Amino acid sequence: MTNMFDLTGKVALVTGGSSGLGQQFARALAAQGASIAIAARRKEKLDDFAKELESKGTKCLAVTCDVTNEQNVIDMVKEVKDTFGRIDILVNNAGTAVNAKAEDQTLDEWSKVIDANLTGVYVVAREVGKVMIDQKYGKIINIGSLHSNTAIHPALEQITAYCSSKGGVQMLTKALAAEWAQHNITVNAIGPAYFASEMTQAAASNDAFLQFVGGRCPMGRMGKEGELDGVLLLFASDASSYITGQLLNVDGGWNTI
Repeated sequence: MTNMFDLTGKVALVTGGSSGLGQQFARALAAQGASIAIAARRKEKLDDFAKELESKGTKCLAVTCDVTNEQNVIDMVKEVKDTFGRIDILVNNAGTAVNAKAEDQTLDEWSKVIDANLTGVYVVAREVGKVMIDQKYGKIINIGSLHSNTAIHPALEQITAYCSSKGGVQMLTKALAAEWAQHNITVNAIGPAYFASEMTQAAASNDAFLQFVGGRCPMGRMGKEGELDGVLLLFASDASSYITGQLLNVDGGWNTI
């Protein structure tokens, strides 16, 4: 039987690839045969992870990049294209969060989140999109959030900027999907609930937060490592050749109630 998720010969770029979900995404794509470019700001972490992937036989390129710096992004995409000759898959994963009351949040705090989570996602997609348009093929996977379409009780977190940015990612995904479908490019998004990562470390160690998740999420828990792999591989492979403009929540049923 043909493996619908086989990525042999494909090249994938994963931003935010030095830790957390970015590493999980890169491992899942590599396991299906893709060559991997990982990008993030922390060079040492990138280099260590690249060595891990290479030790398992994966061709890997580590590129230092701040997605809020337009020239960094342009240079990153050029380096990946020059190294591999093409970019078939983009996992637009880099992002950040600020926990602050809306009435107290500074414009700098707001801009930090919007610049990374929305503008950065757009600029990376724009530059990679140019490559994909030329090659008449591409699979773009933006990382949205549970909070692309729902907020959270303010007693637990105050993340208005984060929710706003991830809501923007959902509409950016739809708009790019509509515009680039003619070029044989699909653009979809994943909406994770709470998974273990650097960004969620504080929440995951907070008993009140875990109790809230247990009561609010029908499955009663946070997501586990590997539980995003299935939807990632669906959107990255030709199994999703007629799926575009979608955000698929991986949230244990959170959005059902």
